[in-house]
Amino acid sequence: MRCDMILQGSNVLFDPLHNTCCVYDRKIPKMARFTGILEFMERLPLQKALSDQRLVFRSHIKRFWEKATCNEANKTINSITRVNGKNEPIIITEQLVREVMKFPDDENSPTKFPERMVKGCMLRMGYNGDLNKSNYLKENFPRLYKFLIHYIVLALSHRKEGYDVMRDYQMNMVTALVLNKKYNFSKIVFHYMVENTTSKDKTWVYPRFIQTILDHTYPELERDK
Repeated sequence: MRCDMILQGSNVLFDPLHNTCCVYDRKIPKMARFTGILEFMERLPLQKALSDQRLVFRSHIKRFWEKATCNEANKTINSITRVNGKNEPIIITEQLVREVMKFPDDENSPTKFPERMVKGCMLRMGYNGDLNKSNYLKENFPRLYKFLIHYIVLALSHRKEGYDVMRDYQMNMVTALVLNKKYNFSKIVFHYMVENTTSKDKTWVYPRFIQTILDHTYPELERDK
């Protein structure tokens, strides 16, 4: 479920597309022409993170990020949530992200591939831009791969707005999926969650993942708004 556009923090705009889920419904007229890549995406081993249509409650996400802090020694994110009228603790670790979101990785999975492998994969996908630039552009891929990248960036990236430019870790994510390689998605997601706790202006990053973790930890969580 997409949240409406809202202002929070110091005039930080929350993008409703951020962390949205993939839709594979080929009954939608515009989706039918992407059948080939949709069949590939349906076989990817991270379906919960990509396509779980989690109902997101603003009050819980707002409360979580307003109170979220990072314990560097324990490598945890600590915050609170509201359960039965009381504030209850919520502690997030990389391993909890992995277990709840069912990412197909482990703590030893890589977060970066050799540059030669990434460039080779981009060529294999038909990239027609400059391979020597630090970031690739989504528009320079063929239509079907452009569709894949679009949803990967929306669903798994910490980015809010500016979805056409692929950052280094996003290029590595796509490489892992196309070449069927192990990749530490959990570590990347947790890293950007931690980064958000130390930011001057916290934003509502990964609302769908946060809501899933809250629901997992407290099944009786209030569904207020």
